[in-house]
Amino acid sequence: MEFFGFTFFDSLEGRDLLLAAAAVFIVGLILTIKGGDWFVDSASWFAEATGIPKFVVGATIVSFATTLPEMLVSVRAAMNGSAQLAIGNAIGSVTANITLILGISLLAMAGVVKRFAFFVKGGLLLAAIVGLTVLSWGGALPIDAVRILGAIFVIFMISNVIEGRKNAKNDSKETYEKRKVPGKIILFVLGTAAIVFGAEFLVSSGKTIASGIGISETIIGFTVIALGTSLPELVTTLTAIRKKENSLSVGNIIGANIIDTTLILPLCAVIGGKALPVDRVNLIFDFPVCIAACAVAVIPTIFQGKFKKWQGRVLLAIYALYMLFLVLNELGIVALG
Repeated sequence: MEFFGFTFFDSLEGRDLLLAAAAVFIVGLILTIKGGDWFVDSASWFAEATGIPKFVVGATIVSFATTLPEMLVSVRAAMNGSAQLAIGNAIGSVTANITLILGISLLAMAGVVKRFAFFVKGGLLLAAIVGLTVLSWGGALPIDAVRILGAIFVIFMISNVIEGRKNAKNDSKETYEKRKVPGKIILFVLGTAAIVFGAEFLVSSGKTIASGIGISETIIGFTVIALGTSLPELVTTLTAIRKKENSLSVGNIIGANIIDTTLILPLCAVIGGKALPVDRVNLIFDFPVCIAACAVAVIPTIFQGKFKKWQGRVLLAIYALYMLFLVLNELGIVALG
């Protein structure tokens, strides 16, 4: 089994390897569940203590933490000369986050949003995806294009700072709350680490178990690995649903997707020192599906001022069809590229 690029248990095989993988899987499950509790509790406390809207906290602090594993993987790939994988991975992650994770969140707990705040964040996400599509249409994302994506990221962060400062509290509870800050920071860091390590353990052990019982690599790739790339966001969302923190969940998903497309991709391009190649299948399949999913999640919500459960159903249907066509393409039954 491989964790963060390092191989463990390479001397084991057969039943012993499966038992070791099962033990690692259980540890990973415990870490992600407990880490999700710590993570959401500390982020929710921070929002309540400062008065900053939970949507903003989710879109910034929580989003940076949940995208950290993907950022590290993308940067490592760029440093190793494999930056061409960045766009496909980023778009795949955004699509999974919106269709699967946001779909689950809305189906479980649709709710009202602050219309202007969501208009800004949702509009920036849609602009980032459409802009990425247009800029990549020639078959590669040029380095100059990262300035446009970077500008969207800067606008996103400025809007969060403005909204946070406008809504932050400054009352008599501040001195009392300050005593809790160190403990809550430690809890947030521990929760982040637990989710990151737990997700890695689950994915690696899951691949080993699936291979050991004869499941094909294709199915493993489109289930265990695909889910693993979005596992931090999924854990955060499921925990937020359980704790009735819908704003934190939605903010996390929107923010994580903006960071994926406007920060991680420019970072990979700069590190790689060249344009990022875009596969034809990304242009004619992945990008349109991602834009459609963003449109379903963002546009009706801006006009209605709230999410509806039908959006969750449509998003989950898009995810199911998206995964079906990817599997059929991998098996050679349909040709997407």
